[in-house]
Amino acid sequence: MVADKSKKLKVADEENNHEEIDGDIVLSIEKLQEIQDELDKINEKASDEVLAVEQKYNEIRKPAYEKRNDIIKSIPEFWLTAFLSHPALMEFLTDEDQKIFKYLSSLEVEDSKDVKSGYSITFNFNPNPYFEDAKLTKTFTFLDEGTTKVTATSIKWKEGKGIPNGVANDKGNKRPHVEESFFTWFTESQPKDNIEELHDEIADIIKDDLWPNPLTYFNNDADEEDFAGEEEEEDDDDEEGQADDNSEDDDDDDEDGQEEDDN
Repeated sequence: MVADKSKKLKVADEENNHEEIDGDIVLSIEKLQEIQDELDKINEKASDEVLAVEQKYNEIRKPAYEKRNDIIKSIPEFWLTAFLSHPALMEFLTDEDQKIFKYLSSLEVEDSKDVKSGYSITFNFNPNPYFEDAKLTKTFTFLDEGTTKVTATSIKWKEGKGIPNGVANDKGNKRPHVEESFFTWFTESQPKDNIEELHDEIADIIKDDLWPNPLTYFNNDADEEDFAGEEEEEDDDDEEGQADDNSEDDDDDDEDGQEEDDN
């Protein structure tokens, strides 16, 4: 009987200890939640202040962007060259697209006044034989529910003209594939599986990579020439090394032949 009472007391003590431990954990979690709520308020305030600073400097950048665009207009085919020199964007221009891009006079990326609401990308064109529009714009609006509303200029193609999709052959592939024109980017205004994901990628590249410093890509040709020059030098060195090796082999053969004659 004494043993049974001892076991019951021990079990009761363990249950009390578990209750105390559980109570301590609950209290700690409540304190952690209070601290996390405080951090969330700080982060929200920080985000608002960062947006305010970004809005301020967007206004400060505008005059510089305008001056840059004015200078770019004096450089023939600046944006075409920049696109073709960009390792990602170059893949989206067909041969026909490149002909149209020769008329592209300026490019503009503009954030909404409320930066977190979205942005727009505008292509300004000189008069051309392809379409009536002087500018083509695609706008991305970020909605509260986490989705993005996309709107774009409906291109007014001139008679006999249209989206210049083409046909190309892959190296090593006998069957041609259809190239999709860059200008289909303006016809897709709502999400459509992988197509829209690709088009959003184009917008991100233009906004975050090309637009901040297009001169980097416009100057890419020179860098590629230098790189090509280095490759040629390496090839020359390889050829010289191979020639030296062949010469040494010939010398060895001559020596072997002379020894045989002496014998």
